[in-house]
Amino acid sequence: VHCHLSKEFSSTSSTMTVGTITSRMTRNGDAIMKKDLLSHEDVVGDRGMIDDIFDETYQEKEGPKPPLRYVWRNIILMSLLHLGAIVGLMLIPSAKIQTLAWAVLCFMVSALGITAGSHRLWSHRSYKATLPLRIFLTIANSIAFQNDIYEWVRDHRVHHKFSETDADPHNAMRGFFFSHIGWLLVRKHPDVIEKGQKLDLSDIKADKVVMFQRRYYKPSVVLLCFTLPTVVPWYFWDESIIISFFIPTILRYAIGLNATWLVNSAAHMFGNRPYDQNINPRENPLVSLGALGEGFHNYHHTFPYDYSTSEFGWRFNLTTAFIDLMCLLGLASDRKKVSKEVILARKMRTGDGSHKSG
Repeated sequence: VHCHLSKEFSSTSSTMTVGTITSRMTRNGDAIMKKDLLSHEDVVGDRGMIDDIFDETYQEKEGPKPPLRYVWRNIILMSLLHLGAIVGLMLIPSAKIQTLAWAVLCFMVSALGITAGSHRLWSHRSYKATLPLRIFLTIANSIAFQNDIYEWVRDHRVHHKFSETDADPHNAMRGFFFSHIGWLLVRKHPDVIEKGQKLDLSDIKADKVVMFQRRYYKPSVVLLCFTLPTVVPWYFWDESIIISFFIPTILRYAIGLNATWLVNSAAHMFGNRPYDQNINPRENPLVSLGALGEGFHNYHHTFPYDYSTSEFGWRFNLTTAFIDLMCLLGLASDRKKVSKEVILARKMRTGDGSHKSG
């Protein structure tokens, strides 16, 4: 089992971006910067992928922004979901303890389908997973019901490559509400669609598990997101069907969505920026708590290829603990990690200085 952390990479793999290295080095001309950049580009090259690295060449189009076009189906469905979640909250005192435990389990599994699955494995290729683990993460991803993996990866890579611009699907410059849920209630900006079509998604298309999920996504969601969480408490411990539907299914689903959305909204607006003060994403421990480790967002946008999305291992980061466990069991391998020297060099060079205060 290759359960090592990949920290060192051959310098040959960085040839694809050597032009950008040179230009940035001549501007700054210091040795730490040089080491920092080479390591950074080597990891990128090692994954054979640069589509989740910020594209500094992108220019927003001149002139007025396109008018907002509402997607009324989504507005109505999201409103009903959140009303249902309120009903679920009111029913909690009447629920059996097993039902509440089941709701938490469904939340944890579905969250891992996003964090360890569509995010760290498929969007960023920050570690490798065996077929059984990929199947588990795909099932978990369907329980989460946040678009199929292929679509999630496409939107997320566009978000990283064009962060906080018109081509970012949930551009935080358009305010908290837009980056949280509003982006799902209106038609995408034309630049998001245009850039999304130009991404290299060949690695995702080559994954048979992902494409199988895409083909059967709707039935998988009906079965795994709505039917299974409802039927289990009703069948196995005689929970009322109403409570079974509104707590482990509707309330759990709404909380799962909002936990993910907080990474796009709160973690782009509230918190410090110890790694790069020139970008919007921030370190937000509360978001990390709710989103199983995805709130170390300044770090993540600075080093998107790090499998842990943080330099602090398991701290507020259940997803990292899960990936490490999978590695121990021989189901995952080749975890990409940024070295302490590179992290420190980057903090000194572009951070806001908050790392010094702990």
